[in-house]
Amino acid sequence: MGRIKTIFIKRVGRELFEANPEAFSNDYAANKKVVKSMTVSSSRKNLNVVTGYVTSLKKQKRL
Repeated sequence: MGRIKTIFIKRVGRELFEANPEAFSNDYAANKKVVKSMTVSSSRKNLNVVTGYVTSLKKQKRL
């Protein structure tokens, strides 16, 4: 079973993904660079969790 994401992580992840879905791919490392360039400031942990959430959203949308 996976971890449950907080509302903050889901909100930020969905906003980034809906604003620019073609910028993201199934690759975590590439998405991390995109998320880092799109967000103003966030902790390293939040950046990683948002990136993982966006990557999972991209994989779900592909199916």
